[in-house]
Amino acid sequence: MTADNHSPRRLSHSFSGALRTFSFWVANGTVGHPLLEEIDYGPLLTNEPSALEATYAVFANVIELDDAGNVLNAKYAERRAAQWLRSYCDPNYEVEPPFEDWEVCLHDPPPREDPK
Repeated sequence: MTADNHSPRRLSHSFSGALRTFSFWVANGTVGHPLLEEIDYGPLLTNEPSALEATYAVFANVIELDDAGNVLNAKYAERRAAQWLRSYCDPNYEVEPPFEDWEVCLHDPPPREDPK
């Protein structure tokens, strides 16, 4: 228990599955298929870690959960992340609809040490 007598909350199995699947698609080059079908983004993610960071930020910012923690829009969150990655790789690609600031925001990281 934490100091305020509340048990820590864990991410839902639904979100964990969505994140795992998204990670698999990013790693094997099929994220957002067919949007990135002709783009080899693997070297970009290896050589420019900030591109991978931003791709995950878009996914995490866009994904929605219901009150029970069930993912409501995994494919849409994946598509928006793929659109961001495509726009990074291809300056001529136009994102539709254009990104809103909240979608691409990089939030503060957690503290360097766990509070418990």
